[in-house]
Amino acid sequence: MTTGTDDEVSARISERFDIVDYMIDECISRECRALVISGPAGLGKSFAVESAIEEFDPNSHRSTIVKGYVKPTGLFKLLFSHRHPGNVVVFDDADSIFADDTALNMIKAVTDTTERRRVSYMSEAMLFDDDTNEKLPKTFEFEGTIIFITNLDFDRLIDKGHKYAPHLSAMVSRAHYVDLTMKTKQDYLVRIGQVIDQGLLDSKGLNDIQKIEVWNWIVDHADTLRELSLRVALKLADIVRGGKPNWSKVAETTLCRNR
Repeated sequence: MTTGTDDEVSARISERFDIVDYMIDECISRECRALVISGPAGLGKSFAVESAIEEFDPNSHRSTIVKGYVKPTGLFKLLFSHRHPGNVVVFDDADSIFADDTALNMIKAVTDTTERRRVSYMSEAMLFDDDTNEKLPKTFEFEGTIIFITNLDFDRLIDKGHKYAPHLSAMVSRAHYVDLTMKTKQDYLVRIGQVIDQGLLDSKGLNDIQKIEVWNWIVDHADTLRELSLRVALKLADIVRGGKPNWSKVAETTLCRNR
């Protein structure tokens, strides 16, 4: 497990997020076909991707972000509609794909390193485009880019021989894989502090003293918080902004585990 001083941890995490930004740009510029970004929930990995995609394609003509469960038929339609060069499909916390052999085989096909990436769905039922109602082909060539955002630690699960391990190994073989290396309470706190310094709470209308109070409260209660994430900082900011004199007690009741 990686440790060090807070400054060392901050430098490591910043470097990883810089690499993520670079690799997202590579995906958008079509230099990278497939990217997996792995890290704990609520610490900014989705925001990094969403910000870059919004700048690249503000009207969502060439990109889409999918969250949650994806059926194989829906996946085939999605890939077909974003099959052209320069299109980007982002799967954010859509790990159900790894539990479905049909969906997983499609993902393997479109992330493969071969020159031509052909994906097939040889079902007896006909599939139709949701927008044009035209019949979809059984097979097509995919030339777009895939980005996965996941809470799964692929390396750890592969080493443990998890039931997903063969599928995750296949993805690591095909895609660039970036582990944000946030594993410990220290890592989480350092990351939260980084994003607060970058302006996380600016929209909450807090003054500088209140922002410091938010940060100090999170540090003091790190062992009892239900989660250590940017969401906690935002929730706490809302409580502080309310102006209640005993806001700390309100925060302890709503954000901490019962003691």
